Amino acid sequence: MNIAVIGAGYVGLVTAACFANLGHRVINIDNDRRKLALLRKGKPHFYEPGLEELIRKNVKEGRLSFAAEIGKAVSLSDVVFIAVGTPPRDDGGADLSAIEAVARQVASTLGSRHKLIIEKSTVPVSTGVKIRQTLRQYASKSAHFDVASNPEFLREGTAIHDFMNPDRIIVGADSAKAKEVLTALYKSVKAPLVITDLNSAEIIKHASNSFLAMKISFINAVSRICELTGADIQMVAHGMGLDSRIGKKFLNAGIGFGGFCFPKDLAAFVHISETLGYDFTLLKVVQDINASQVKHFLKKIEDELWNVRGKKVAVWGLAFKPDTDDMRYAPSLEIISFLKSRGAAVSVYDPQAMDKAREVLPAVRYAKSAYDACKGADCLLVVTEWSEFKDADLKRVKKLMRQPTVIDGRNIYDPAGMKSLGFVYRSMGR
Repeated sequence: MNIAVIGAGYVGLVTAACFANLGHRVINIDNDRRKLALLRKGKPHFYEPGLEELIRKNVKEGRLSFAAEIGKAVSLSDVVFIAVGTPPRDDGGADLSAIEAVARQVASTLGSRHKLIIEKSTVPVSTGVKIRQTLRQYASKSAHFDVASNPEFLREGTAIHDFMNPDRIIVGADSAKAKEVLTALYKSVKAPLVITDLNSAEIIKHASNSFLAMKISFINAVSRICELTGADIQMVAHGMGLDSRIGKKFLNAGIGFGGFCFPKDLAAFVHISETLGYDFTLLKVVQDINASQVKHFLKKIEDELWNVRGKKVAVWGLAFKPDTDDMRYAPSLEIISFLKSRGAAVSVYDPQAMDKAREVLPAVRYAKSAYDACKGADCLLVVTEWSEFKDADLKRVKKLMRQPTVIDGRNIYDPAGMKSLGFVYRSMGR
């Protein structure tokens, strides 16, 4: 098919590259000229494993191109995905101004040839209805179109794999034609195709992310009980995860979830519920628990360093999770802000996020390597669970540090092994 994907952010760019790789002809549209200049050279503006290679391959083979203007791209396409940003407002709701602006621009290009307009962005329930109303309001009377919802479930760091091997494909559509087009669009992807109405598809996305966030906050709350009783959260999580009704995924205790999706979608679902007249108290507690985990981690730092002022602290990991350079809502931001406010000298290292971090983290030392960050440090903080840190030479780390104290926010090391190496070691829930 001929596809237009409007928006070249995390979701839009991965979606465009993957559909092109499935054999479709895709135009990815964005109004950021800097992004487009990079993409035309085959360089994505963010780090995602395998994405650069996928872009280069499909541009070379003529299936993927990039443009700034919506009109021509939409006129050439059978299917139009809207994948623009829906950033959070101060009240927790989603800012849908970009969605509306794109819908109006798309409307002006619609004619008698059928187009399927698909919302890919994460949006509040009933947004599809609003998009349809906007299209009808601004399109010509002869315009022939349908609106559908196809929420994304792409995890940063594994986004390409998630697109090509999804657990399920959710399609919200109210017409037989829309269902037919979407079924054909995904025919080469082997996964259950779940067809619902528009509103149900939109709720599935928010409900899924909120449930996963709840699972993380639950295990973090249990980790606090483990610390108070001398139990081991990893043993507890293993025992829980073997229950097929629970499952082992998202039961890793630590300093809480970050990134753009979970915090934003959780706040949005709370706001949606309040707008509809329901007080989703459970999700508010999930937010509170998540915030408290970072504070608990900061207390461990103060407990070990006593006076933070004048101490040198090494931080391993800046991105909110491994295999991405995304710094949005990363726990490292609050942790480093705390250290700086207490007068610590902070040396940081991340395998991929250093450039993005420089945009938001001034007045820290950017180390050349993980080992370089540890030179003369009174304490090492593990904030992101990169494989590079898991495989580090800990004997070398100890020699580099002034005081061999490690506070592990991701539980990547064995407490007994760290003790045998001579480290003062603290982790989460153990």
